[in-house]
Amino acid sequence: MSLNDPHIWWYVTRASALIAWALMTLSVVWGVLLSTRILRRVDNPGWLQDLHRFLGGLSVIMVLLHMVTLMLDGWLHLSLVQVLVPFTSDFKPIAVALGIVAFYLLIAVQGSSMIMHRLPRTFWKGLHYASYAVVLLVSFHAGLSGTDVGSLGYKILAFSLIGLTAAATVVRIAVTNRTTRAAKAEVWVPPHDPAPRISPPRIQTRTMVVAESGLIAEGVMGIRLVALGGGLLPIWYPGAHVTLHLANGLERQYSLCGDPGERHHYDLAVLRTEDSDGGSRWVHESVVPGTTIEVSGPLNHFELEPSREYLFIAGGIGITPIKAMIESLPAIREWRLIYVGRSRRSMAFAGELAERYPDRVRIHASDETPAQLDFTRLVTPDTTAVYCCGPESLMSAVASAVPSARLHAERFIPIERVPSIPDQPLRLTFSRSPLALTVGAGETVLDALERGGMPVSGSCRKGVCGTCEVKVLAGTPEHLDSVMDDAEKDKLKIMYPCVSRAMTPELVLDF
Repeated sequence: MSLNDPHIWWYVTRASALIAWALMTLSVVWGVLLSTRILRRVDNPGWLQDLHRFLGGLSVIMVLLHMVTLMLDGWLHLSLVQVLVPFTSDFKPIAVALGIVAFYLLIAVQGSSMIMHRLPRTFWKGLHYASYAVVLLVSFHAGLSGTDVGSLGYKILAFSLIGLTAAATVVRIAVTNRTTRAAKAEVWVPPHDPAPRISPPRIQTRTMVVAESGLIAEGVMGIRLVALGGGLLPIWYPGAHVTLHLANGLERQYSLCGDPGERHHYDLAVLRTEDSDGGSRWVHESVVPGTTIEVSGPLNHFELEPSREYLFIAGGIGITPIKAMIESLPAIREWRLIYVGRSRRSMAFAGELAERYPDRVRIHASDETPAQLDFTRLVTPDTTAVYCCGPESLMSAVASAVPSARLHAERFIPIERVPSIPDQPLRLTFSRSPLALTVGAGETVLDALERGGMPVSGSCRKGVCGTCEVKVLAGTPEHLDSVMDDAEKDKLKIMYPCVSRAMTPELVLDF
């Protein structure tokens, strides 16, 4: 069969349409697996999201091929206008219109995925749900316009793809409903109260047992926690941390540094700091196998995002979230690690990482190489995403060498930030409550929210853990925390009330 054969374009048209339909369905199903995190054993923010986008992008290419071959098909004689504008085709106008609308929705979904980090997350998620509509419209388009609908092969493919989409939809609804019920269960409202007020929330903790503990580097204790009584632990992504509620009354956040696919234990590494106010000292002196600890979380404000290449920069105990990120990446992903510390003896996992990845890991110990690193030369090329965690001196040096759009950073110690306006009373109102609160000049917003019984929890109270995150509906917060970039918080319309206040005399919060 040659290209001049009038039947060849019919075959290409049908084949490309069926392949596009299959790719769209697989992309939707894969998106559900990402959102519900079912495939934890292979879950990884890099390659799984890459595959999701690849399937969607490939379906766009196959749809374009389908549209081009429709115009080349000598039997249909469709023009460019008839292929792109609904209800202009003489051939089954309704069926063709459904396909055209599905194409534009597909372009919107795929286009938004390419710029998802520049869009408000709620808008992007809402637009992404159009994927279900795309598959539905394509199903009707294929059923109404196809010339081989009655064939056995077509029926098997159609029922398989429709079944997969339906199953994915049911799973997504079930997970959403379960999450909503869990969230509602955390709020208690007294019955028959003419002016109901929400009780102050308690941070949800679970009792865990220390299965293993011991020094893994000079001044660094490794701890393995398992659930009391066994069982699976909550899902987490690389970059997440948990909060230990210690027996001495303190709460401390520590990054998870194990395998995210392992659901039976959490691994932590705790550095004993010289100026410890009782947290790391208690852990080093009191934690032994068999010790029980209340644990909350995990939370994640340092999540690994898909990128072609990564440069990881860790200083001291800042290696803990970085190690989990490295171990979650597939072997083909390009990445490098620069690990900085006082000495190899005090650098947790340094020997293990250098041995496993000799061509990718650079260890810079100050007692071996006193000269400071020039990060301006080390950070290349422009497409590399840079993830940095460590002491403030390292963070500042990296921030001065890396554009903010490429830099992802997590701090253990808050930045010293000075308010731009004098501390003054602040009025708080709420979207779903008639209550109004006044934050005193010497009071934090979090203290006022807790005093008013609003459902918000605080942990570090220093502006680093992100536990107290609240949604801002009106007013201008003054961000004084160190959780994430201020521009990102403004884009997400959130604030951390443990340290942040407001530039305006009133804030409207989403409670």
